[in-house]
Amino acid sequence: MIEMDDLERRQRLPAGLRHLFADGGGGRTLAAPLPPGSLVWPDPGYRQHQTAKRPAFWLSDEPAGGGEWARLRAEHGRSGLWPVLLDDSTQPWSAGQVAPEPVAGIDDYDPEAFLSEVWEEYGSEDLEPFGPHCPGLAPPGELQGDPGIVADWYSRILAGRRCPLGLAAVDRGADLLAAIGWQGALNHNEWTAPLAAVVRSWEERFGVRVVGLGFNTLDVSVAAPPVTTRHAQQVAAEHWAFCPETIFQGPGTLTGYAEQIKGKNWWSFWWD
Repeated sequence: MIEMDDLERRQRLPAGLRHLFADGGGGRTLAAPLPPGSLVWPDPGYRQHQTAKRPAFWLSDEPAGGGEWARLRAEHGRSGLWPVLLDDSTQPWSAGQVAPEPVAGIDDYDPEAFLSEVWEEYGSEDLEPFGPHCPGLAPPGELQGDPGIVADWYSRILAGRRCPLGLAAVDRGADLLAAIGWQGALNHNEWTAPLAAVVRSWEERFGVRVVGLGFNTLDVSVAAPPVTTRHAQQVAAEHWAFCPETIFQGPGTLTGYAEQIKGKNWWSFWWD
């Protein structure tokens, strides 16, 4: 029989992963085996670089298997590591072209105030049915399933794209955007923290979970999507302020986009 202290020793975080935590990852455990990979530090020569005291994230050497994301997601509560499926570009991931922001800074942003500010700055009469004034945050959706299980389902779809796996030391998936220093929306917003604040709000209202991240893309699962036209239009308004390209280089109108997301269990964003 395996002694308990021996079992705990085997499940402790690998030494490298402990460097992701400011406190050294004490008490964290990870039973799921990890594929070969390495820690990624921000490139000191990257123009957005800020002095880093520890690595930004861990990155697998090869694409993740279909169930690896789900196994690691299930252990997040014990490991403190949130998994994300990354695109296969070397920039920004293995090149370290990232600019981590303090996760604590996300608390400084109010999602509704941020979205309203974007709306007032860039909105126009063309944003029907709302016009020039931001409608505010949409009401929460009703859960159609457990958010973790829905996220596991979506991860298997994204894994089919042969994505490498990333791990970040965060309490929730939304915080990963700032923690790993993702710069995909830089042309839309200088800082990532306010976008992470919006995704936090979606986690709470729509059962959203961050599953995939690319050079300029974000893929999330949605366990409580809008199912009526009016509700979907309100959510579409938030999506426009969060990522205008999704609407204007997609269906072209909020009403058309609302029909696309109604009842859908995943949202995908990309920035120009």
